[in-house]
Amino acid sequence: MKRILPLMLLAPSAAMAHPGHFAGVPLAAGLAHPLAGADHLLAMLAVGLCAAMAGGRALWALPLAFVGGLVAGGALGMAGVVLPGVEPMILASVMALGLAAALALRPGLALAMPVVAAFGLMHGQAHGAEAPQTGLALYALGFAAASAALHGAGLVLGLRLRPALVRGLGAATALAGLTLAMVG
Repeated sequence: MKRILPLMLLAPSAAMAHPGHFAGVPLAAGLAHPLAGADHLLAMLAVGLCAAMAGGRALWALPLAFVGGLVAGGALGMAGVVLPGVEPMILASVMALGLAAALALRPGLALAMPVVAAFGLMHGQAHGAEAPQTGLALYALGFAAASAALHGAGLVLGLRLRPALVRGLGAATALAGLTLAMVG
């Protein structure tokens, strides 16, 4: 199973989350959405890895910036606003965040927060565009909570593992993003 899971994550069908999960249960649908696509899952874990590598205020500021952008993008998507280049930007976020963790980049928060928030905006628009017809607030609460939990998981990994392993996870994330972009 350990060898099959990475291949499953890289499968084209796993690249994008799909609507219809947990129909009629908006909170569960929201919780499931970030977990249903490898692109969302990897980017959100990578936010935590980047925050851990940067340390200091980035530990909370980067995840908060992403979730803030995510909620704003979700509201836009739910309102029917279509942002240009959402899917390419989502894939770019996987590659860029993975590369940032791999290189242990520590840009200032004045640069990192808007970039991470913009990535969150794109992920949120994708989530919002696939929102159920009812229970929008519960759906949004679900995808925001699941995203924050994934950031937390990335933070825990980033803070507990040796820096070389965290960098390796970042490189693997960037490579997975590139693979998803090529097969999707």
